[in-house]
Amino acid sequence: MTNAARGENAPTFKALLKGHRVRAGLTQEELAEGSGVSVRAISDMERGIAKGPQRRTIESLAGPLSLTDEELITLQKVAKQSRAQPAAAPAPAPAGIYGSPLIGVLPADVDDLTGREHDLGALRTLVADLGDGRRRAGRVAVLSGPPGTGKTTLAVRTAHDLAADFPDGRLFLKLRGMSSEPNEPADVLHVILRSLGVDAVRIPADLEDRVSLCRSLLQDRATLIVLDDAADEAQVRPLLVGGPRCLTLISSRQMLVGLEGASRHSLDVLGEDEAVALLSAIIGSGRVGRERSAALELVHLCGRLPLALRIAGNRLASRPTWPLSRLVEQLRDRSRRLTTLTAGDLTVRGVFELSYRQLTPAAAMVFRRLAVVPAADFSVGAAMTLIEAQEEDDAALFLEELADASLLQTSQENGRYQFHDLLRVFAMERLTQEETPDAVEAAENRLADWLVRTATAAGHYFQPSDGMSPPPVPTPSFDDHAGAGRWLEVERANWLAAVKSVAARGDHRPVLDLSDSMHWYSEIGGTASTWYDVFALAADAAVAIGGKREEAVHRNYLAWVLTTLCDQPDEAAKMARRAWDAAVEAGDRREQAWARVYLSSAHLRGGELKESAALFDDAVRLFEEAGYPLGLHVARAMRGTYLYRNGQFDDAAVEFEACVRYFEQGHDGTSTPVDETTYAYLLLRSAQNLTALGSADLALAQYETALALFYRHGAAMGQGRALQETGKLLRGQGDPAGARDRLTRALAVFERIGLTQSQVDTLCDRAALSDEQGDPASARGDRERALSLCDRLGRSEGAKFRERLTGHLNAS
Repeated sequence: MTNAARGENAPTFKALLKGHRVRAGLTQEELAEGSGVSVRAISDMERGIAKGPQRRTIESLAGPLSLTDEELITLQKVAKQSRAQPAAAPAPAPAGIYGSPLIGVLPADVDDLTGREHDLGALRTLVADLGDGRRRAGRVAVLSGPPGTGKTTLAVRTAHDLAADFPDGRLFLKLRGMSSEPNEPADVLHVILRSLGVDAVRIPADLEDRVSLCRSLLQDRATLIVLDDAADEAQVRPLLVGGPRCLTLISSRQMLVGLEGASRHSLDVLGEDEAVALLSAIIGSGRVGRERSAALELVHLCGRLPLALRIAGNRLASRPTWPLSRLVEQLRDRSRRLTTLTAGDLTVRGVFELSYRQLTPAAAMVFRRLAVVPAADFSVGAAMTLIEAQEEDDAALFLEELADASLLQTSQENGRYQFHDLLRVFAMERLTQEETPDAVEAAENRLADWLVRTATAAGHYFQPSDGMSPPPVPTPSFDDHAGAGRWLEVERANWLAAVKSVAARGDHRPVLDLSDSMHWYSEIGGTASTWYDVFALAADAAVAIGGKREEAVHRNYLAWVLTTLCDQPDEAAKMARRAWDAAVEAGDRREQAWARVYLSSAHLRGGELKESAALFDDAVRLFEEAGYPLGLHVARAMRGTYLYRNGQFDDAAVEFEACVRYFEQGHDGTSTPVDETTYAYLLLRSAQNLTALGSADLALAQYETALALFYRHGAAMGQGRALQETGKLLRGQGDPAGARDRLTRALAVFERIGLTQSQVDTLCDRAALSDEQGDPASARGDRERALSLCDRLGRSEGAKFRERLTGHLNAS
């Protein structure tokens, strides 16, 4: 065959590119600046190192080079021909070397890789500064993440995508880190050297000498090295032998935090849309589209884990007549979920077991016992309780070991951890198989008791400074009211589940203690459903032990929830009457007074003003007789609200002024968060009355003071009330922009804490504002949204709020 036949006289890409650049009068730096292609990449192309760049790269060069259409086509054609030519094979290696368990041909790419575009882009950027003359070693990237997230798949895709950037070859090395016998670094280096053409007899015996020889051979080569399934840093360090033009990709379930200078890419589960896209790629978008709701539930049950989705998709693809709902029904059974997620030799349980077997015995115990935590995430304190550790540091070390092994993930909340959904299922399997039922029950009870005990201690930080509440006691989890509030918020799902568990086993006293400590905090944090559940459990516990005073206390709390948070005044009145009966039987004047306060409050909310006056007088008298000034002034503030509702604004002002003086006395630096939030609620009522008296400026100042106090202590319900009332005031003062801002922020708060009725009221206020501003479309949207919320309420509550909307709907 002649040279011409071989194409040796045909123009090469490097010659064409350099000729066009010289013709355009550009240096490599100027061409790089005009095209966005790096100087290093242009230099590699002109030297023939990069013989066949991608189409998009050539198109970027065309403008600055002023190429004609014909020249551009020719340049692209030559580049394509260069890419099609097989790369020069490495020096001959002994027969069978590519069939070794260490190294092989790069695995085939998958067609349906989904949801990793960001990671692919980040890895591509690592190639940009390779070989720029300033680096002595190549780039190193660590791909870590829980088992089944597709680390190897991403590494293989990256290696295929970047083939043109590494003309000297790509090595795929299996380190077998999850096996019982991971490959030794010296053995891996031996195979790398053989693949680079070094005769076996010339390979040094010493590990360091092998490292040096590999580095010298790769110093001037553009090679991509994949180290798959790395065990730890000690295994990987000797294998980082790439020169300045090399890229090393490491996949590992360990985070390899000890490696310096590596870029880190932690893979998580897929987003919902990405998970559905992967399922569609496997079984077809038409099939997914026909059962969209089942598909969404399926990806949720698979925890959006790529491996689990691939297994589920493969099972469905092999059973084309199955509806998706059939597999969904199987996956709903948690006890069989991991068994269902098996397809041939692909198994989710199998990849989890590989990681579990690598744990120390103590870390393995922590892992499986954490399965009993009720909510999605947990603290070091929970782990400490489950394993009966003496110090939090001991438990923290095990949690970090689990996180480094990608069997736990760090939570968004600092210092907390969480399971992937399927790993939690696996942990529960290990727990029930490796520990006795008595041991499991003991761990569950120990955790529940710790959660309830700690929540009770946290609640005491929010008692008023009335001289009658017990002082708070610091715990290892917090030592002030700010820390206690954070703990109660982040652990809410856990301690709420725990108190239900304690109540179910008939341990009544801890339930009563927790509920009693939470009464004042319930005005600051939590949700309506949280406090209804807590106080209802406590009322049942009080009945169970026959404690009439306790029954009165917790029925009073329930009456407050029903009135203030649930807007059910009729039910609240019934509950307050039952609290009154229990308090009378117990002979407790203080609880009798509270029962009168909550009954009158229910009447006020329900519009029964005539029945309220005597009740408030009764409450004031009973608090005086009980010697409880805090309750006395709360009752007077409520009486002021009654007078305001009855149009007696001057008399109401007298009550509010007396109460403001009382609560202001506590603002000397020693007041508690509850003192300040109680004062803030008083200011809200006083400001409403001042508005009615025409003192809008003073009312606005009180609203702003109240709002600042609510923000200071994280009192969400108070924030919503203050924002709503301020919005209404600003609307009346002709400030529509300020009014809309406050009402919109109030709506967001009410949505977050689940106050549906307050959302309806705020939407009505905002709709009325839109009407005044000549924006009927926005008004109609808010009213329709309010009607939709009414449908979520009970029949009587929904009908009541629909009545409030009637006038607005007619206006629209």
